[in-house]
Amino acid sequence: MDNQAELDPKDFPGLVPELLVGDLGASLGFWVRLCGFEVLYDRPEEGFAYLRCGTAHLMLDQIGIGRDWVSGALDRPLGRGVNFQVAVPAITPLVERLTAAGWPLFLAPETTWYQTGDTRAGVSQFLVQDPDGYLVRFSESRADLGSAASKAASA
Repeated sequence: MDNQAELDPKDFPGLVPELLVGDLGASLGFWVRLCGFEVLYDRPEEGFAYLRCGTAHLMLDQIGIGRDWVSGALDRPLGRGVNFQVAVPAITPLVERLTAAGWPLFLAPETTWYQTGDTRAGVSQFLVQDPDGYLVRFSESRADLGSAASKAASA
């Protein structure tokens, strides 16, 4: 698939991670079939694919095909020390697809609230590892609780 000519550069985010993967086909099965990403363009001869899900973008690059930028040993699980948060409209369909496929969740779905300055933002989220061990956190936004001061002022 090569839709690159149809894409406007302003539609791309300023930061797009490129994940080195052991098997591009297995990774595409996870990211596209199970997690709902779409392939915007690919270069099969290089073992490369550029994916998008909403405003989340990522690149997959198969190790050993084409050029790899490797800064250290590629011991599994890959991506230790980082998780990639992907905002989705709803986590339930993803959880159902992953469960039906027998894919284990790293963290079961939960709803939690995070302090964000004067407010608290809620998310329903779960974590899953891709075929290479990269940790992915899918999150569904909940309403902000707002600050205590603004709530008191509006009462």
